[in-house]
Amino acid sequence: MSANNQPPWRSRPSAGSNRAPQSTIPRKRAADTQEEAWVADEDRFVLQQAKRKAIIRVKNGRAKPIDWLAVTLRVIDGTKDPTEDEDDNELEVVDPEGILESLDAGQIEELEKDIDTYLALETDRKNREFWNTLKVICKDKRQKASSGGRGARGVSSVSADVDRLLSPKSLEELETLEKQIRRKLDSDESIDVDYWEHLLKSLLVWKAKARLRRLSQTIVDSRLQNLRGQQEQEANTVREKLLVLLGDRKGTNPPSYSPSLDPDPLLKLRPEDKSLECKEEKPFLDSIDETRRKVLKLGYVPIKQAGSTSVAPSKIADSTLAPGTSRFSSRNDDFSQATKALYEREVARGVNENEEIFAGEEEVVTANKAQWMEKHRPRKPRYFNRVQMGYEWNKYNQTHYDHDNPPPKVVQGYKFNIFYPDLIDKTKAPTYRIERENGRKRGQSFAPAGEEDTCLIRFMAGPPYEDIAFRIVDKEWDYSAKRERGFKSSFDKGILQLHFQFKKIYYRK
Repeated sequence: MSANNQPPWRSRPSAGSNRAPQSTIPRKRAADTQEEAWVADEDRFVLQQAKRKAIIRVKNGRAKPIDWLAVTLRVIDGTKDPTEDEDDNELEVVDPEGILESLDAGQIEELEKDIDTYLALETDRKNREFWNTLKVICKDKRQKASSGGRGARGVSSVSADVDRLLSPKSLEELETLEKQIRRKLDSDESIDVDYWEHLLKSLLVWKAKARLRRLSQTIVDSRLQNLRGQQEQEANTVREKLLVLLGDRKGTNPPSYSPSLDPDPLLKLRPEDKSLECKEEKPFLDSIDETRRKVLKLGYVPIKQAGSTSVAPSKIADSTLAPGTSRFSSRNDDFSQATKALYEREVARGVNENEEIFAGEEEVVTANKAQWMEKHRPRKPRYFNRVQMGYEWNKYNQTHYDHDNPPPKVVQGYKFNIFYPDLIDKTKAPTYRIERENGRKRGQSFAPAGEEDTCLIRFMAGPPYEDIAFRIVDKEWDYSAKRERGFKSSFDKGILQLHFQFKKIYYRK
C-alpha cells in the first residue's frame, strides 16, 4: 500500500492538524473554570439555604443542636448577606460548649455528620475554624463515651491529672506546650511514648476548647456591642426629642434639687398596690446606686420583666421584653420563638373593661432543679395574667355608696395564662398549688380588719422550666359554670390556663 493510500488510522497528521487540538485547550480551560464557578455558586446557595433553615427552626422552636450552633456563629459570620432583612438581635445565642455537654453519644454522632455538611460547603476561614474546633471536641466526647472513658494504655490513671494540668491554660500556653511535646516525641530521648502521646492528644482537645471559648467570647462581645449601639441610638433619639420639647438649652445647668419638686404623697393606696414591697429611703437609694454600677460595668442596660407590680393596659408594650436578649438579661426568662408566638397571641386578646394586667410574681425555689439543670438550661416561663376587679356590694358599701358614687374596686378573680411550649416530658401537664405562710390553714384569717388575706399560687411544670409563683387574694373560689363565672383549668398547645373568680356573697335588702 502506497503512502498516499494509507488507512486513516495510520496516516500522520499534518502541520495544520497539530495546531487544531492546541486551539481547543483555552476553550477547555474556560469551560472548566465556568464549571468550577457554577459548582461554587451552587455550594454557596446550598449553604445559604442551610443557614436560613436553621434560623427558621430556631424561631419555630424546632431547633436541633446544629441549628443553635449555626445561628450562634451568625453573629460573627462575615459572609452573611447584608441586604437580608433578618434582625440578628431577635435571635438567641447559646454557649456552644454548653450545647455539646448536653448531648448523648447518639446525638454527638449525628451532630458530627451535620458539622461535616457545613465544612463541605464553608469557604470562610473563621467559619471553618469554628466547625473544625467543634468537630475535635465532638470526636473526643464520642470516643470517651464509646470506650467508657478509658484513656490510652497505661495512662488512664493519670487522665484526671492531665486534665487538671491543661484545663487552666490559655490558648497561647497550650500552643507553646504542644511544640515542646512534639519536639520531645521527635527526639531520640528514652521517654514513655504512650504517656506523651496521650498528653498530646488531650492537649489538642483542650486547645480546641480554649479556641471555642475564645470564639464564644468574641460572639458575646459582638452581641454586647450591638446592644450598646442600639441603646445609645435610642438614647440619642430620646435626647433629641427632649431638646425639641425643652428648647435649645445648651450650656445651661440643670435645676438643683428642691423638695418642692417631689410629687405629693398618695394618702391612699390602690388595692393592687398594697402587696408592693416597702423600702426606706436609704436602702432604696443604695439599690439604685448598685444598679447604676452594674450598668456602668456591663456597658448596657439589662432588660428585665416587670416584677411584683401590676401594670396598666397602656403599659403592656413597656413590660414586653425584646426577644433574643435572654442571655444578657438579669433573669433567665424564656424567649423562644414558640413562647413569643403564644405570648403575642394572648396579648392580642387584650383586656376587658373590668380587668387589669397582673404580674404579682414572687421568688420561689424550684424543687429537684439540681437533678436536671446540667442537661437543660433552666428558664422562667413567660405569662400574661389578668386580674378581675369589681365592686363588692356588702352591707357597709350599700349603706355608704351607690352606683353613681361606687366603692373602691376589689379583686374578684384571676385569669392565669402560663406558657410551656418546650416541656421535655410533654405527657405530664403542669400543675399548681396554694401555699399559705405562717402555718395558716384554709379558712383562717390573720389579716387586720379591713385587709384581705393573701397566699401564693405556685405553678410547677418540670424541666426545663423553673417554678413560678404569684401572690393573690385568699378567698374561696367559685367552681360554678354560670356565664362568665366559669372555672377553667386546662393545658393545651403549650398553654396552662387557670381562670377562676371568688364566690360572691349576696345580701337581701
